[in-house]
Amino acid sequence: MLGSTHGTLTSDLRARVVACGEHPRDAIHDTASITATEGDIDVSGRSLYAPVPDLDRFFRPRSIAVVGASDGEGRPNTGITRQLIDWAERVGARLHPVHPTRETVFGLPCAASVGALSEQVDLAVLLVGDPLPVIGELAEAKVPFAVAFASGYAETGEEGAQAQRRLAAAVERAGVRLLGPNTNLNAFERFRDDLDGPAIALITQSGHQGRPVFTLQELGVRLSHWAPTGNEADLETADFISYFAERPEVGAIACYVEGLKDGRSFLLAADRAARRGVPVVAVKVGRTETGARTAASHTGKLTGADQVVDAAMRQYGVIRVDGLDELQDTSALLARARKPLAGGVAVYSISGGTGAHFADLAAAAGLPLPRLSEAKQSELHQWIPEYLSVANPIDNGGHPVGDWRGRKIIDALLADPGIGVLICPITGPFPPMSDRLAQDLVDAAETTDKLVCVVWGSPLGTEAAYRETLLGSSRVATFRTFGNCVTAVRAYLDHHRFTSDYRSPFDEAPRTLSPSFRKAQALMRPGRQLSEHAAKQLLRAYGIRVPREQLVTSAAAAVRAAALVGYPVVMKASGTRLAHKTELGLVKVGLTSASQVRDAYRELTDTVRYEDIDLDGVLVCQMVERGVEMVVGVAQDALFGPTVTVGLGGVLVEVLRDTAVRVPPFGEGQARAMLDELRGRALLDGVRGGPPMDVDALVEVVLRVQRMALELGGELSELDVNPLMVLPRGQGAVALDALAVCR
Repeated sequence: MLGSTHGTLTSDLRARVVACGEHPRDAIHDTASITATEGDIDVSGRSLYAPVPDLDRFFRPRSIAVVGASDGEGRPNTGITRQLIDWAERVGARLHPVHPTRETVFGLPCAASVGALSEQVDLAVLLVGDPLPVIGELAEAKVPFAVAFASGYAETGEEGAQAQRRLAAAVERAGVRLLGPNTNLNAFERFRDDLDGPAIALITQSGHQGRPVFTLQELGVRLSHWAPTGNEADLETADFISYFAERPEVGAIACYVEGLKDGRSFLLAADRAARRGVPVVAVKVGRTETGARTAASHTGKLTGADQVVDAAMRQYGVIRVDGLDELQDTSALLARARKPLAGGVAVYSISGGTGAHFADLAAAAGLPLPRLSEAKQSELHQWIPEYLSVANPIDNGGHPVGDWRGRKIIDALLADPGIGVLICPITGPFPPMSDRLAQDLVDAAETTDKLVCVVWGSPLGTEAAYRETLLGSSRVATFRTFGNCVTAVRAYLDHHRFTSDYRSPFDEAPRTLSPSFRKAQALMRPGRQLSEHAAKQLLRAYGIRVPREQLVTSAAAAVRAAALVGYPVVMKASGTRLAHKTELGLVKVGLTSASQVRDAYRELTDTVRYEDIDLDGVLVCQMVERGVEMVVGVAQDALFGPTVTVGLGGVLVEVLRDTAVRVPPFGEGQARAMLDELRGRALLDGVRGGPPMDVDALVEVVLRVQRMALELGGELSELDVNPLMVLPRGQGAVALDALAVCR
């Protein structure tokens, strides 16, 4: 489920977080407006605002210069030039061939250079092997946009990456916005102009991967734009998401992404789409090591740690799908379907087996299949035999769809106030009854604002009921597989639930440093790992509770410290190179007397000498009653910067790997959503008669660690609070151990 970016802080939790310098996260915001202004930055020094590029003249230029135009037989540029001429005629643009040695191209006058043209050019298409020398000429002619098809850049390795950096620097100096290099002609395809309704805008880094979405036009789905971003030396996926989110005709944005150029830019663009309520559906390759390696060789960009990418997309409502067929079906549904009037899904079929099978898949995916009321079931049994189940899924037995009863059943289901989506899986054609069923579904869909979905399972797809009746309707969403229908409907419900109460975390991101920052900065040691004692001081600076403890350097001092801390105590070796103390036997637990403390001190120091470990002392710590051991941490991601992780902790953290991650900034709602993603979430609610744990305290720690990540992101490479002992409700959470590594 796509969780809300913000929840409502309890007054107590809000007070505690604000005391540490956190902004309260329960202010009311107008989700339709962007309150950040250009130049705003957060405490990490990163932008809170991304301007929307004005790409109108790119997609609908008044005049085009084709540099390197050709009409020579057998030349690669000849076919491209001909296609651009045809495209310019369709969109009403004037096309100017540019070539230093030709007088005409396809009968059009040819200029020796862009500067020699008599009119201002909106778009220059560069059909040259090395576009770099042309960029300065475009700057002098004040050409705002250019497209570079040339390959051999970052997709080829380091030498190509250097060439791409030189090209990007030249473009920035020139003030030209560049699409490419390593792109293609997809932006200049023939789009159907006889279709109406909300459109899909398409963004792909690999042109061929957009073909399934583009061909939706042949099924009556409108496509408005196609941006083939290529290597993204300048214009990137984020730019096009921001632009498309502002276009009134765009109902959904479909993306095929191999690598993200900049994580923050992508999040700001996704945030803009979320504010506008425009769904973004994306295939993002790189889930596996092999996929990531292949994507890097194709586009030369970082793919990022996939768990972080997945979490970042989920935070901002980007719907991630795996297959191009899912991209096609999900974006088509989201572009055209109205906002749901209710959250329930009804599964209606002519076969009990079909209904049960589909219901299993739907329920497993988290679709709500509410049991119909007794009154509604009685109503349905007017037309359906009593021995058939109509609780949901609804089995009509087959015969009612062949006469007047079929429409009555459909109307009754759509009239149920708890049902927002009606799904009718038809595993195969059985004319004439399947033809009548399809027509009844189409007719009913025309009379309701509720979503009607049909799965047409025939492998042929040539039947009139499918090709003419179902595909001829813009009100019925038709799928070919159960799986794609389930994926799309889940995305549809999740998207509207997400955007209904979305509040941008960028509006509430901290812009001024908290009082904790100076205390914490004094503890940082560039390039070094902090000792446990120093790492806990870092936590304490941000208001995170740690046990009572003292750092001692003698057995006698250890005994005195134990008396002050209070028995029983825990003793640990503390040093800057100690990361896994338990494995080395450098932790002694449950010491209850002075003699045990003296013995423990000797054992710890002897072990340290044997292991040749530098020691800054021994910690004598308060022993905390057991609760649930969690881990909260900070890591640096190559794309998104600092990330915050929470999960089940303790010595088995690397074995269990039960964690959730978010990219700051985020609010309390996302912090709680992180906990809900954990497989071991039930441990916090109390198991085997045990008390529920202090989840509010855990959420508070996550938010404080986030603040630390934002403020110290440039200096803190890694933070690992493990274990964070979450105590029973009302008793808080205590960081029993911590590891911090400075950048």
